Amino acid sequence: MTTSVAPSSAESPLTALGRVFDRLAADPRLAADVVVRPHPLLAVVRRGVHSVLVAPAVAWDAGRDALRPFAHQLASSEALLLLLGRPAELDLAQALNRGLGSLLTASPTADELFVALHGAFELLEAKARSESRGKWLSRYRYELGELIEIAKAITTERELDKLLGLILEKSRFITGADAGSIYVVEGDDPDPGRRLLRFKLSQNASVVFDSREFTVPVSARSMSGYVALHKKPLAIADVYDLPAQAPYGFDRSFDAKTSYRTKSMLCAPLLSRVGDVVGVLQLINKKRDPERRLLTPEDVDEQVIPFDERSAELLGTLASQAGISLENAILYDEIRRMLEGFVRASVEAIEQRDPTTSGHSRRVADLTLALARAVAETDSGPYRGITWTRDDLLELEYASLLHDFGKIGVREQVLLKAKKLFPEELATIRARFELAIRALEVDVLTRKVRVFERGAPATELGALDLELAGRRAELDAGFEAILAANEPTVLRSGDFARIEAIARERFTDLSGAVRLLLEPAELASLSVTRGSLTDREMDEIRSHVTHTCQFLSQIPWGKQFRHVALIAGAHHERLNGTGYPNRLRAEEIPLQSKLMSVSDIFDALTAHDRPYKKAVPIDRAIDILHLEVKDQHIDPELVRIFVEARVWIAAGIGS
Repeated sequence: MTTSVAPSSAESPLTALGRVFDRLAADPRLAADVVVRPHPLLAVVRRGVHSVLVAPAVAWDAGRDALRPFAHQLASSEALLLLLGRPAELDLAQALNRGLGSLLTASPTADELFVALHGAFELLEAKARSESRGKWLSRYRYELGELIEIAKAITTERELDKLLGLILEKSRFITGADAGSIYVVEGDDPDPGRRLLRFKLSQNASVVFDSREFTVPVSARSMSGYVALHKKPLAIADVYDLPAQAPYGFDRSFDAKTSYRTKSMLCAPLLSRVGDVVGVLQLINKKRDPERRLLTPEDVDEQVIPFDERSAELLGTLASQAGISLENAILYDEIRRMLEGFVRASVEAIEQRDPTTSGHSRRVADLTLALARAVAETDSGPYRGITWTRDDLLELEYASLLHDFGKIGVREQVLLKAKKLFPEELATIRARFELAIRALEVDVLTRKVRVFERGAPATELGALDLELAGRRAELDAGFEAILAANEPTVLRSGDFARIEAIARERFTDLSGAVRLLLEPAELASLSVTRGSLTDREMDEIRSHVTHTCQFLSQIPWGKQFRHVALIAGAHHERLNGTGYPNRLRAEEIPLQSKLMSVSDIFDALTAHDRPYKKAVPIDRAIDILHLEVKDQHIDPELVRIFVEARVWIAAGIGS
């Protein structure tokens, strides 16, 4: 096989190629390769996915049609060209770029052909390995980039339901899964078998269906339970063809209802920092083409493949991060629910101390949140462009719910004082008037005895009876005047003078001591011109805002809700600086507190009847809000938005 026959000068390229083709076909060293002659000017040796083309030089000069079917392979380094002889016109650099592998003599020996072929295939395989490494590196970089982006996304999401959806969506994306579900472990029993898996969410790119939450035990009977129990992933090529010894089964009812075919499956546990299972990811039907929908059994047969080792690795990497993020979200959700429970309990404690304002805190919160949203939607005025985050609104809601929290530091009798006198004070005055009448009766009776002893005429006795009746009528009228003045209405000047006159009256009690009908403190209470509280009691009521600030400032709200105490503590401040407790001016009052001021006044006016006032209609309440604006107490722009947006309707209050 080392000899060669020199071609005659008149031998045609076709004849020379025929001789080369025969040598290739007869060479036992190429027995494992495929040798064909698809064109008179072309012989092809195929080895696996690679091909080496052998053609006479004339094919380069004038027979390009023979090479055209292989242009893609030559360009993609899947084939190389060996030329027999040297073409008339040859740009070597261009030829190498177009797939030229070597130049041989016009009639090479079998050994020369073999060596050239061997070198060509070695070069093709080396290029293939290099491209494979490049593709693997590119894929690795892509996957790493995706995992980093996914990690950023799932570590910044704190809302549990959104996080679960994000974890499932990203898991399906990196593995090419058509569908999937996610479960969350419930219960803290040390025995995993006594815990539950709650089905929280499912996604499916091919079919649409309604899903509801349900629970299953953490046991080996289900695939998700098996994964949760054993804390390791589970990959199944076809869930309809499970191993006979598998402890778990597959429920086909979902497939039957939706006409969907579940085939390949990959389940992975979501583990906490300490290795406890907090959830399970279940991915379904890995697809060749992620964009294809699985609508028919033929689609499933054509597209669905088992989850490979790389998919399991990627999912394991994501699951390790997702488990910690899920644990954080669960803890965050527990803290949030604990905080909300504390807020609800605090509101309930406030309302139990003051049942007459039951529901006030919740209504103020609803009104304030509705007004805040209306402000964010306005496209004119000084508050145009104001936006709120979800945390901003939650902070505002907590502050609104707790704006009267300081009432727990106010005496209950002051909170519940419906009239100007406390009930025990009125009872004391009543007893004093009755004592005055009894003392008068004793005095008149004593004087009657003396009249009898003197033998005075009956007319003198009658005069004493008239005196007693007149004085008793005066005392009764005086007490009725006190009852009228005790009502929390506007006190007229004449009524005030009558009460002052009563307060100056004295009587002698049964022990002979001279006493006033009204004590100075009682006179001060009855002299309140509006409402039921004295100035001192009003100061005590106002002190609830100071108590609110003090109490709420003791709570570690964290950065997220750090302004709760400030917002709640400024809702009684006025724009003109006459509010309390700090007499802040307009620019010093937080916007959130200004919102709450409007809502607080509106609800105080329109809430159901209270012992000390009647509820006013909404139109009248709006008029009063405008009067408050005129007095520079509340923000005119916020009142405008409140009225135009009909915030009370958005808050579900009134119509």
